[in-house]
Amino acid sequence: MSKKGWLVTAAGLGLNLALGILYAWSMFSKQLTESVEAGGFGWSRTAATLPYTIAIACFALIMVPAGRLQDKLGPRVVATAGAVLCGLGLVVSGFGRADLSWPLILGFGVLAGTGIGLGYAAATPAAVKWFGPEKKGLITGIVVAGFGLAPVYIAPLSKALLASQGIAGAFRTLGLVFLVIAGISAQFLVNPKPGQVRVRPPSPDAKKKKAHAPLGDATWREMIRTPRFWSLYVQFACGATAGLMVIGHIAKIVSSQSGGAIKAGFIFVALMAVFNAAGRVIAGLASDIIGRVAAMVSVFLLQATIMFFFDQFSTTTGFLFGAALVGFNYGSCLSLFPATAADNWGTKNLGLNYGILFTAWGVGGVFGPNLAGMIADATGAYTAAYRVAGGMLVFAAMLGILTHILLSFKLDKTPEA
Repeated sequence: MSKKGWLVTAAGLGLNLALGILYAWSMFSKQLTESVEAGGFGWSRTAATLPYTIAIACFALIMVPAGRLQDKLGPRVVATAGAVLCGLGLVVSGFGRADLSWPLILGFGVLAGTGIGLGYAAATPAAVKWFGPEKKGLITGIVVAGFGLAPVYIAPLSKALLASQGIAGAFRTLGLVFLVIAGISAQFLVNPKPGQVRVRPPSPDAKKKKAHAPLGDATWREMIRTPRFWSLYVQFACGATAGLMVIGHIAKIVSSQSGGAIKAGFIFVALMAVFNAAGRVIAGLASDIIGRVAAMVSVFLLQATIMFFFDQFSTTTGFLFGAALVGFNYGSCLSLFPATAADNWGTKNLGLNYGILFTAWGVGGVFGPNLAGMIADATGAYTAAYRVAGGMLVFAAMLGILTHILLSFKLDKTPEA
């Protein structure tokens, strides 16, 4: 059972390593804004962000039906469908031109975005179901780390392909490669059979750390009736907004704030990815020890601090520091929220339940990159976008603390029967 569980976890990690093309979009976005003579399409930053924004929206929206399908049909079928759509979408994107944007909108935005959502929805619930509650944070962190780590190799690979094959060739090559990698990984994703997993009883100390009584294997209807769900939803949206506005523009941010002195933007994309992945594993493990709320509040406050100072970075050292922290904190959210969903509402319906909660990431993903792009086009700088994001993160931290206190007080005063 243990070996099987780790095999499923490794398969989920491998699948997400392919689907993480989403986080390398800033490499393509930067190229799309270059002049036609320089091998680009001459698009505005807002236009170059649109396929990415649509992909995020499709990713988030498909998580709900994908989670439901994963719970009913099993993860293998759903993940395989996701691999096919993602690969096909990248190939279709290769037909875009300077005066023809719909292939990128349909290909990367709709098809690849939907495929990424299907695969992502299948990977984490399948792995978590093989382990007891004492490992939820760690296993979640390992699986989703693949998604965050992907740009480490996709960013330099994309840069090389863009230089040698142009935008069209780069999309088509990546589409075929990821179709194979994701398709193979998907075949190893399976759910455990009833009674196949032994659950270790929680220790007395662990019980004392619980600030609320979970609902067990709750349905989505039971979940959305709880104040905790809506609090988590707003917190997730705030965290996603701050992270994705930087991730989606980091190559252009580096070029703009350095006055064009720093050319190797892909290095910061890759660095951000390393810390993105590290944050998922470390925060997931830490939250198993100190609790989800304490971990979330720490992440929000650290991220807010760095956002308020991000406009001050103009050197390689500054960008290395900023990109690392933004990546770490954003990645932390992607392991803390699914683990928290499993804590509160069980694993039986985790695919659908987390899919609904994950739409908050979509809200932040649509709002964040678009906000950053529009502000940069209007003002020539990203400063105001950083300030808005920092304020949202402070609000998320305060909301998390307040919700925790109120629910703890209520449950202390009104014990459950």
